[in-house]
Amino acid sequence: MENTEKQQHKYGLIGKDIEYSFSRNYFTQKFKNLGLTNYEYVNFDYQEINEFKTTLANNHNIKGCNVTIPYKESIIPFLNDLDVKAKAIGAVNTIKFTKNGLVGYNTDAYGFKKSIEPHLKKHHDKALILGTGGASKAVKYVLEELGIVCTYVSRTAKENQFTYTDLNKNKIEEHTVIVNCSPLGTHPNITEKPAIPYEYLTKDHLLFDLIYNPEKTAFLSAGQAQGAAISNGQHMLEHQAEESWKIWNS
Repeated sequence: MENTEKQQHKYGLIGKDIEYSFSRNYFTQKFKNLGLTNYEYVNFDYQEINEFKTTLANNHNIKGCNVTIPYKESIIPFLNDLDVKAKAIGAVNTIKFTKNGLVGYNTDAYGFKKSIEPHLKKHHDKALILGTGGASKAVKYVLEELGIVCTYVSRTAKENQFTYTDLNKNKIEEHTVIVNCSPLGTHPNITEKPAIPYEYLTKDHLLFDLIYNPEKTAFLSAGQAQGAAISNGQHMLEHQAEESWKIWNS
């Protein structure tokens, strides 16, 4: 007699305050398009990363997870192994559940590289990275791989990085690529933007925002008003999601 009961495949997004998530909508639609009726993608919305232990104990059919703000670094101690690139970056956004345990990967780097490369020009040789969280590490990894000198910008002073108050005309003119890795400007707080001196931006600048909602953030709008080239995080998310899907199915 044929067994009509299909094995359930569960995937999910680990993050905080992620009710409106790109990943859940993207993969739910993908499963529908592929006719994968026994596949589901859910949000694991944690106030603390330790809640991951409960998820592991109660969900034995999880095949893989994505990880978003603010857990891309704090998830690492829960994993059994890291892919070479994830280890080099020091942040994980994709987990594969294997027979030998949980393996962490970073597909943010792949997604960011695929998204920013078409916009880069010869004069884009120095970059400012706004924010120092897990996503910023993947951004720095990629830009350095592309031969672009990077400097982090943070609210607090640390060695080898700038604070926002350090950013003057010379520094803005010198750094022609500016990537926003902070959550400032994300829906619903769409009027917020990083505190940089936008008046010094020119047509030689490229502004890239990891945020995808809204499509054009206040950060990007302010740059565009100065003639800068702009790009949001939509394609990056699509690329990293597809790369996650490949990892889960390899």
